Amino acid sequence: MSRTGKAPIALPSAVSLSVSDKSISVSGPIGSINLPYFGEHLDYSIVDSELKFSLKTDERRLWGLVRSLVNNAVIGVSKGWSKKMNLVGVGYKAQIKGSVLFLSLGYSHDIAYPIPHDIKISCETPTSILVFGADKQKVGLVSAEIRGFRPPEPYKGKGVIYGDEKVLRKEGKKK
Repeated sequence: MSRTGKAPIALPSAVSLSVSDKSISVSGPIGSINLPYFGEHLDYSIVDSELKFSLKTDERRLWGLVRSLVNNAVIGVSKGWSKKMNLVGVGYKAQIKGSVLFLSLGYSHDIAYPIPHDIKISCETPTSILVFGADKQKVGLVSAEIRGFRPPEPYKGKGVIYGDEKVLRKEGKKK
C-alpha cells in the first residue's frame, strides 16, 4: 500500500477543484493549474473538505504520484511556492526592468532573462532574487535556469546560490 496515496489532502475554502476523465483543474486566489488524471486506475472522493484517492484497479504506481501532484497544486494556488537565490561575487547584481530580469554576473555583457507570465520575480536587494509562483515545477525550473547562467564554483564560492544551499569549497593550490 502507498502511504503517500492514502493520505488525504485538505482543501482550503478558497480553493476549487474539478475533475474530468483526463484532467484535474485546481484554482485558487493565486492562480490555476491543470494536471493529468488517470481516471481509469484511480477514484476520488471529497468528504468534509478533504480529498482522498483510492484504487479502482491493481495499478498502484500512479496513486502516490497523482496525490503528490494534486497536493502541490493545492498548496500552490492557496499559498504559492517561492525560491530565494543569492548572488555571491564582486559586482554581481540583478535588477528588473518591465518584464525582464537583467543579471550582471561577471561576463562582458548583462544577461536578459524574460520573466514568464505566471511567475513573479522580485529583487529585494541587488544581490538577492525571489522567484514566486503557483506551480512548484515552474518555480523550480525558472530558478534552475537563472542559476545555470553562473553556477557556484567550488574555489571561491562565487555564483548564483539558492538561499539554503551550502557550497562545498575545495582547497586551493599549495605553495
